[in-house]
Amino acid sequence: MEWLDEYEKLVIRMNTPRVVIDNAVCPTATLVQVDSVRKRALLLEAVQVLADLDLSINKAYISSDGRWFMDVFHVTDRLGRKLADDSVITYIQQSLGTWNEPSRPAALEGLTALELTGADRTGLISEVFAVLADMQCSVVDARAWTHRGRLACVVFLRGEELAAGTDDDRVARILARLGHLLRGAGEAPGAVAAVPAAGVAHADRRLHQLMAADLDRATSFPELSPAVSVQSWAERGYSVVTVLCRDRPKLLFDVVCTLHDMDYVVFHGTVDTAGDRARQEFYIRRADGSPIRSEAERERLNQCLQAAIERRSQEGVRLELCTPDRPGLLSEVTRTFRENGLLVAQAEVSTKGDLASNVFYVTDAAGKAADQSAIDAVRERVGADCLVVSEEPRPPQVFQKDGPSDRDHGSVGVSVGLVYLGNLVKRNLYNLGLIKSCS
Repeated sequence: MEWLDEYEKLVIRMNTPRVVIDNAVCPTATLVQVDSVRKRALLLEAVQVLADLDLSINKAYISSDGRWFMDVFHVTDRLGRKLADDSVITYIQQSLGTWNEPSRPAALEGLTALELTGADRTGLISEVFAVLADMQCSVVDARAWTHRGRLACVVFLRGEELAAGTDDDRVARILARLGHLLRGAGEAPGAVAAVPAAGVAHADRRLHQLMAADLDRATSFPELSPAVSVQSWAERGYSVVTVLCRDRPKLLFDVVCTLHDMDYVVFHGTVDTAGDRARQEFYIRRADGSPIRSEAERERLNQCLQAAIERRSQEGVRLELCTPDRPGLLSEVTRTFRENGLLVAQAEVSTKGDLASNVFYVTDAAGKAADQSAIDAVRERVGADCLVVSEEPRPPQVFQKDGPSDRDHGSVGVSVGLVYLGNLVKRNLYNLGLIKSCS
């Protein structure tokens, strides 16, 4: 019936997120506004899309008013510039302006994912890639993190090679060999599993989950570790999470991802950066609508957030490898790291067509700064033209010029040029008593 079709269209319009991207209202950043009927994972999906595009979120306002949800993000590219690429803007609009979660990269369709966790040691990643090369596996994409002596790794392999009809137990033999490498004594032995790539919603999010499940908990923190507090606001039925730490790429994603995977819902929040420091504040409840009630749960959330922030701290020398892909490439490169006493703290492996584009963060065997002679020796062996030392791109400190009131905690997020979309969200936060008046 015609009226039913119109009703269905109305329901779709009401439930489909509305995405507005504006370069005009703020002089230093592009505004990305997402408002929609409140949905459980909407905030995580929005932050994930922006993080995957390597965009920096300098400020953000999050507000849930009844059943309606609005996020406003101030974003720049990694060099601190507004978004000027129409294809990037279109991708954001198309990815967030749907009912569904952001689509997985088409390049990962039909692949098999290996998930590995275990005690880290010098050369372990090299040994993992050596086994895969020996088993004639083609690595299409991989992510590896190390933290507090533990390793988590997700490797995507060409599925058609693993499914060869002449070798039905090939996957089992690969898992057995990798399991032998990861076998460890103690309370947290290693583990390895093979799953369809379609079952891995997001590689970085899966790494967080693997490390959390691998008993990655805070024990002691260095002086510059993130400051996380979890307080109760019983009058409003919220728990208040505050994060104060050095700003870095994908910081907001790591925090929001951890909250989501621990089954907390963010109802309101503000994010602000000043220089190289970041301040994030979230008003949360558990998925059942209740705040955190026990000290044990509060401490667990505190430790998990600190661990999530620390594990992507990107310590070490950043080496970029860009070269034509070939069988055994990763094994050769990581073996060269090992032979020169370098530990791979993080790795991001990707292939585009016949080109391998990899990033490694390396330290010495003790986790300290790598010796320059070791870096030079590795580059000479691999090829100085294809393996280069590069610094993490950092945007200019454009938010250093805020006035005195901007540094006050009660007016976090207030800066020159905020007479625009952000005011709508800030008004909701003010009406709820979550921030002070900005007048």
